[in-house]
Amino acid sequence: MPPRSPLPQRHGLDAAWVRTPDPLPDGSLQHGTMREFLLARLPAAAEVPRRLEAGEFVDDAGRAWTGDEDYRPRTFVWFHRELAPETPVPFPIPVLDRTENLLVVDKPPFMATTPRGLHVRETALIRLRVELDLPELAPAHRLDRLTAGVLVLTTRREVRGAYAKAFQSRRMSKTYEAIAPHDASLTFPLRLVGRIEKRVGTLQASLVPGEPNAETLVEVLEVRGGYARYRLTPVTGKTHQLRLQMSDAGLPLVGDPLYPHVLPDDPADFSEPLRLVARRLRFTDPLDGAERDYASPRELEWPTA
Repeated sequence: MPPRSPLPQRHGLDAAWVRTPDPLPDGSLQHGTMREFLLARLPAAAEVPRRLEAGEFVDDAGRAWTGDEDYRPRTFVWFHRELAPETPVPFPIPVLDRTENLLVVDKPPFMATTPRGLHVRETALIRLRVELDLPELAPAHRLDRLTAGVLVLTTRREVRGAYAKAFQSRRMSKTYEAIAPHDASLTFPLRLVGRIEKRVGTLQASLVPGEPNAETLVEVLEVRGGYARYRLTPVTGKTHQLRLQMSDAGLPLVGDPLYPHVLPDDPADFSEPLRLVARRLRFTDPLDGAERDYASPRELEWPTA
């Protein structure tokens, strides 16, 4: 693990770092100067000279690298990544509760929980850090970018571990609601059980033969024409579990661009949200023993046809 960053956050984002490698087995060094290392290591090498001149690369003490220093193995170089333009997500993030240790929000659809890929500043974590001036904010768990609903974050670095352990232990009661086609031939409550695997680099997860590792209870709450509003209670927490299992059962969620088929993704189109909300989350607070119970008031839009 790297030491504490010498650079403050910028736009709610922590500084990035790279570490110079160890010497080669024969004791020789891979580069002559720190400039050579940065040119070889960073993808935007063309920007390295300009950023060195501007003093944007610093050492553990916050001193700017000039690039002319002799190459030093096992050394950290800190800097802020340059961000690409992003389409603003045009929805607020309502706060459901705020305590000394926790921030609980009703995350809108189309907003990732944490920075990833093309979505960096327009994520729940970064927007909330900036809007609420909470630089140590961190997610206790995650929701898919397209899934709305109850999201819990910790406000202080020293409590992250306790809440992360509580969520990883699955001592949480989670229920979701979704809108999908109604199939009168199915008997509800319906229990969906199978084995889910997701390969790195693929958009979709898959149901494969083998020992089950994913289980979801499906209940019908309301029927309107050819669609129903369902309560989904996951026993496990595999990637895309609810979306994949419902699609496999012939009940693909309305507005899902991944299941059963991958559809084109326009990051500027917010017209067709996934009809899936993390409706309720209940747990015993690992620090003070309080019973926490949060619910999203967000309504799911029924399809027009």
